[in-house]
Amino acid sequence: MNRKHIAQIFVRYALAITFLSAVADRFGLWGAPGQANIAWGNFANFLQYTGVLTPWAPKALVPFLGGAATTLEIIFALALLIGYKAKWAALGSALLLLIFALSMAATTGLKSPLDYSVFTASAAAFLLFAMAE
Repeated sequence: MNRKHIAQIFVRYALAITFLSAVADRFGLWGAPGQANIAWGNFANFLQYTGVLTPWAPKALVPFLGGAATTLEIIFALALLIGYKAKWAALGSALLLLIFALSMAATTGLKSPLDYSVFTASAAAFLLFAMAE
């Protein structure tokens, strides 16, 4: 196994585990709302944050957007973990993360996506897409 292959596997797993960790937080698997290091703690809190990031969307559309993002994160994570269509999962991940980063920057300021390395994760996914064969 060469360095390029090891790096690709590392990025695939890092992205996948990051997505799954965020999804786990939305469903309270890491802990309850208000506990240390818990961003949401339940899906209702996640949807409230989704509404903050999508002020252009009608409130009735927010649950769909939050559900769609969560579903895509699960699909991309599983594809990256098992290596199924990893190139396209990387591209989807990159675009999803870029949308998230730009939405965060537009609504909460540039510091948030920089502090949470969302642009970095998006760039890593784009690089994984570019390196895939």
